Amino acid sequence: MQTKVIKELIHAEPSLHPVTIMGWVRSFRSNRFIALNDGSTIKNLQCVVDFENFEEEVLKKVTIGAALKVEGTLVESQGQGQDVEVQVSKLEVLGEAHPDDVKLTILQPKRHSLEKLREQAHLRVRTNTFGAVMRLRSKLAFAIHEYFQKNGFYYMHTPIITGSDAEGAGEMFRVSALDPKNPPLNEDGSVNYKEDFFEKETNLTVSGQLEAETYAMGLGKVYTFGPTFRAENSNTSRHLAEFWMIEPEVAFYDLDDNMDLAEDFIKYVIQYALEHCEDDLEFLEKRLLEEEKSKPQNERSEMTLREKLRFVLENNFVRVSYTEAIEILKRSKPNQKKKFKYLIEEWGADLQSEHERFLVEKHFKCPVILFDYPAKIKAFYMRLNEDEKTVRAMDVLFPGIGEIVGGSQREERYEVLKQKMEAMDIPEEELYWYLDLRKFGTCVHSGFGLGFERLVQFVTGMGNIRDVIPYPRTPGNAEF
Repeated sequence: MQTKVIKELIHAEPSLHPVTIMGWVRSFRSNRFIALNDGSTIKNLQCVVDFENFEEEVLKKVTIGAALKVEGTLVESQGQGQDVEVQVSKLEVLGEAHPDDVKLTILQPKRHSLEKLREQAHLRVRTNTFGAVMRLRSKLAFAIHEYFQKNGFYYMHTPIITGSDAEGAGEMFRVSALDPKNPPLNEDGSVNYKEDFFEKETNLTVSGQLEAETYAMGLGKVYTFGPTFRAENSNTSRHLAEFWMIEPEVAFYDLDDNMDLAEDFIKYVIQYALEHCEDDLEFLEKRLLEEEKSKPQNERSEMTLREKLRFVLENNFVRVSYTEAIEILKRSKPNQKKKFKYLIEEWGADLQSEHERFLVEKHFKCPVILFDYPAKIKAFYMRLNEDEKTVRAMDVLFPGIGEIVGGSQREERYEVLKQKMEAMDIPEEELYWYLDLRKFGTCVHSGFGLGFERLVQFVTGMGNIRDVIPYPRTPGNAEF
């Protein structure tokens, strides 16, 4: 008999045909009603046992967290809360969960703090909150691939181990096969990386952008979607040391095309989530409303979770130059009353999360795309404008999280790129291949990077980025 998933059965018509389901016990009431969940949906399926027809020893093993195989018939439910239920004819306990052990875990029905759940990563996905978040994460990942495939992009895998620092920030995890206690040394006492596996210094990638640019110059439209790593010692609700990045690169696209692409892409995946994850979004919305009851009135969100998602879909993203944004921030009340942690005093300041959120949440009250940033605060590969002070960069800012996308039109001019690399002390020999790309049929091209976890955070309403990735990697934490 084929095993059915609960997601299908709860919407099926009652039938005399026997069904088989497997899942984990969420509750067992009155020695009669088992709430079973198999992870396919946030909803449980009620399984009704006639305890007089089952051995007492078997029923004693039906405890919270136990894995069961149930056979029976799908009938119209006599109780409230569900349309159908399973009348159990056969019950098998596949894996026991001892009640005393369960009391010490997150499987007991009471609400747990998200921090507590992170300590039991092997079990937290069994909770409603994390089950919902991870199902949404899966659907969003699918929607990302679907969008790019439908729009003529080619999916490419960029290397995880690389010899270049795409961002020029130097916050990288080193990769080495040398003995850390006794590495080979040069005469000056420095480590001799010629003796290492790759015969040079290597690190985990911070971005697949540079490699994606080379492929865009041959395939036209490409995207990467893979893990990236930052050794940034930042213990905030917005940062991870290991996270996933979506990075499209497109030949013949200028900055305006790039902004259009980012907006269209984001709206597509959010629309997909609204259409395909209704039950999970409904649960997460209610959870968020409960959470916000403990906050002061002025800190509560003006919109529910799904209203916020629909708001993004229904509004054009406002496009504002960095220069205009600086003027808005300088004149803003939080700045004039010195409420900002980082005061905006002059043009050229690097915008912080508090500034980004002010622009989105208080001033424009919709998603914002900032563009034409000062060259000094942006990466070497961004195209220099004619004023020679700003570059063709863009950031997409969202309510609640600030920057969600960072991108630019790339510097396609060989001499200009070479000068920028020299000015930023980026060795030419390290990126000779990237420079050479500008010698062979160079053209205008653009791309952006979107941190997948920040997108998942926005769609699920979760407050901490550590709660939207299965196994968070943060400073001091590489558990599980």
